[in-house]
Amino acid sequence: MRLTSPPSLTLISPPSRRPIQFLRRPSPNTTNTIRCPSSPPHAMDQPDSNRRVVVCGGGVIGVCTAYFLAKKGVSVTLIEKSSIACAASGKAGGFLALDWCDGGPVGPLARASFNLHRTLAQELDGAQSYGYRPLTTLSLTVAESESDNPPESSSGEKKIPNWVDGPARAPRTIGTTETTAQVHPQLFTRTLVTKAVEGYGVEVVIGKVEAVAVEDGRANSVVLEGGRVIESDAVVLALGPWCGKFEMLQSIFRVYGLRAHSIVLEPKRPDAITPHALFLSYLPGGVGKPMDPEVYPRPTGEVYVCGMSSEVEVPDDPEQITGDLESIRVLKRVAKTVSSHLAEGEATVKAEQACFLPCTDDSLPVIGEIPGVKGCFVATGHSCWGILNGPATGAAMAELVVDGESSIVDLSRFSPARFGRRRKM
Repeated sequence: MRLTSPPSLTLISPPSRRPIQFLRRPSPNTTNTIRCPSSPPHAMDQPDSNRRVVVCGGGVIGVCTAYFLAKKGVSVTLIEKSSIACAASGKAGGFLALDWCDGGPVGPLARASFNLHRTLAQELDGAQSYGYRPLTTLSLTVAESESDNPPESSSGEKKIPNWVDGPARAPRTIGTTETTAQVHPQLFTRTLVTKAVEGYGVEVVIGKVEAVAVEDGRANSVVLEGGRVIESDAVVLALGPWCGKFEMLQSIFRVYGLRAHSIVLEPKRPDAITPHALFLSYLPGGVGKPMDPEVYPRPTGEVYVCGMSSEVEVPDDPEQITGDLESIRVLKRVAKTVSSHLAEGEATVKAEQACFLPCTDDSLPVIGEIPGVKGCFVATGHSCWGILNGPATGAAMAELVVDGESSIVDLSRFSPARFGRRRKM
């Protein structure tokens, strides 16, 4: 059987991966006017201990924001519809790169966040608690039609790891232990929220946000399904692709979901798998366009393989996300071709899954105060770099909310005001 890409599906290969009026139910007390702010966000004027901020979204961006707000002495309520890290933050690869975004607007954010990941790993024993480790990253070409040929060795040192015993060639080091690393994304997010709750008093509420109440141009509370009202001095919307379901945000910018597939394998001999992240140019047998899957061994003994993606409608409930069976089959075939350790019978399939990456039309995150509504902020659109950029986004958002500006990274390029007014309300 020849391996080809399913129709309308491609393997993820983002360019950067290589070196009450906000919701559907309006409030009668809100205004329908959106204006681009003429001045930067205002700092909160009450003492930190009296400040109340509601963060909506229990993924890595929301959790990091809640964590750094709470460290600044703010009273934080974190609202999540399902469970912490239930969507992309629990199903992503967890790959971190220092300089892969250099040369673009996201470069400074990525560098700050990579370094902040290192600091957090020291503070939270990340190596043990969520699998933080530096690793070497390789680019390889794998041609399925050459499956009977041994992997190519370089002169002198062999660059291809021993466990990659499929038809791999053209090895190239694209990341060292100084510039690339990894975390287990679900464990990272849940470790951080545990610290936020136990160490800094963050309250976690499981519930669906129905409305953000706005009075006199300022957000003052969040209304949950069932009628519960949580009052606040500021609100942060960090709901990933679900931000695209907010009517007011829809009027300013578009955030959509790219459904990405992945599998998690547990080899019989995990000790044989060395810490090498693989970025593949995968050539299917016979005809077919090259594909770009990614393979991440984890210190837990698992191997994560990801790639197949397509833009589809984001379901209302993250628990309703389902994957495409053919995409999963393709990833299994990729894993088997790359390494006999990952073939059926030699590895147990622990997960076949899909998640939605939040994307924007200009491929940049949206981080900042909503134009025309004081005290209401948004942080979304990080695409495939959400786990990497979570810490710096959260720290910068905490500064923006509390102090009125961010010092860790310049957020002006990511402001939602850059889109102008997409359409009349």
